[in-house]
Amino acid sequence: MSTGRAGHVARSTVRSTISPYSETGGVTRGGVPLRTFLRTTDGVAIDSVYEPGAPYEPGASPSRDLVFVIAHGFTGDADRPHVRRVARALARYGSVVTFSFRGHGASGGRSTVGDREVLDLAAVVGWARELGHARVATVGFSMGGSVVLRHAAAGRDAGVDAVVSVSAPARWFYRGTAPMRRLHWLVTRPSGRLVGRYGLRTRIHHRQWDPVPVSPVEAVPRIAPTPLLIVHGDQDGYFPLDHPRMLAAAAGEHGELWVEPGMGHAENAAPEALLGRIGDWVVGQAG
Repeated sequence: MSTGRAGHVARSTVRSTISPYSETGGVTRGGVPLRTFLRTTDGVAIDSVYEPGAPYEPGASPSRDLVFVIAHGFTGDADRPHVRRVARALARYGSVVTFSFRGHGASGGRSTVGDREVLDLAAVVGWARELGHARVATVGFSMGGSVVLRHAAAGRDAGVDAVVSVSAPARWFYRGTAPMRRLHWLVTRPSGRLVGRYGLRTRIHHRQWDPVPVSPVEAVPRIAPTPLLIVHGDQDGYFPLDHPRMLAAAAGEHGELWVEPGMGHAENAAPEALLGRIGDWVVGQAG
């Protein structure tokens, strides 16, 4: 499992592609997007994008103090169309930070498929606080959904005010569906990792977990009293409904479960109406 405070951000950056990191303090005042690289506590460069919230639209309830940190699924990155779509939808409710987990997109390192990615999220959440936002909500999908749960389990040290986990597993090493058996081949076999690198633009670490990180269902009870929303489609081809139900049971009265009829898996399957409801829920809980 990760080391150090879950809410700690390493201050150094290695490159800024939209405006210098020294101008970060002016971003929230001038409404200027910012792209930069953050360093995690274990030295990995994480490509991160900050976008101020869109102007007010009828039916939305934007909060200038609220920022959404979006944690994508495995093989995603900050520039993928489905991640951009989520960012646009949530920008109606507050500012948005997207980023690429290690081994994905322009970020450095190699993917550990949900283990040390907690450090990536911690760096980004810390940066969002530095940008001047009083309230931070994490919204994670699939692998990112498991990461936001484990990150929030640090309690106050996590520095988040609301957590949304979409299409996340409850337990590790699940192979009960064909997509998950293919994913395990991708991660555990040299030939699979080559497909990941050159076919899916995802660089996967060859080492197995040692030690095995705390599972999402073990992490969930530690999140309280931070508001928690668990979202899952009843047509999810990766993780059946026993996964979200296990997470909701572990959360008890501090968690809320939405089972979405007809929805499949993660960002690609999340309809616009659902993203709007998520935005409303976060504003109600943390905005």
